[in-house]
Amino acid sequence: MARILITSGPTRQYLDPVRYLTNGSSGRMGCALAMAALDLGHEVTLVSGPVHLEYPAGARVIAVVSTEELLDACRAAFPACDGVIGAAAPCDYRPHRVHSQKIAKTGQPLELRLVETPDVMATLGALKRPEQWLVGFALETHDRRLRALVKLEKKSCDLMVINGPEAMNSDCNQVEIVDRRGQSLDCLSGTKEEVARGILRRIQTDLVRAPQPPKQRSPQRHQP
Repeated sequence: MARILITSGPTRQYLDPVRYLTNGSSGRMGCALAMAALDLGHEVTLVSGPVHLEYPAGARVIAVVSTEELLDACRAAFPACDGVIGAAAPCDYRPHRVHSQKIAKTGQPLELRLVETPDVMATLGALKRPEQWLVGFALETHDRRLRALVKLEKKSCDLMVINGPEAMNSDCNQVEIVDRRGQSLDCLSGTKEEVARGILRRIQTDLVRAPQPPKQRSPQRHQP
């Protein structure tokens, strides 16, 4: 049994009290991964941005809103976990300034200055102990393999799951799993539940460490 941290869903970066930047992530992939992990007997902590679905009752769920909150929750939970699966789609940018009141229309263009949010998986990759593992997700529109391998190296991931924008807010997914050598290990397609089970099978085979039996102490010989 492994203790697995899973991130899921989108994050929101507010412009003012009512408007925010986000993306189309539904949390379905994270939900399916949590279910697949629980079915294998693992312990699951799930950190999720705002979604409109119910996560499995067996998972411990931590709700967050922003990318910064996602990072804080993961940093707090990760030390007690054996590995993390980063299925969330955090906002990569946030407004440089968040207005305290609703921005009024003026009839003129509105310019937004955006700055990068922290990289959650790269931060966890820098913190991981030798016995811990990371599985990242790379959603790419082009040069998918190359961009995913760059992310895998940058974030210190052990495996990277590559998919495309068609996965957003969909019941199905099509992914490729690659390792640190750039070798393609699996190509999976189907419902997100089916794909999640395939991903967990690969994690189970390659990353989850079987419990080691206690070492037998050699009997001590007493000198006559």
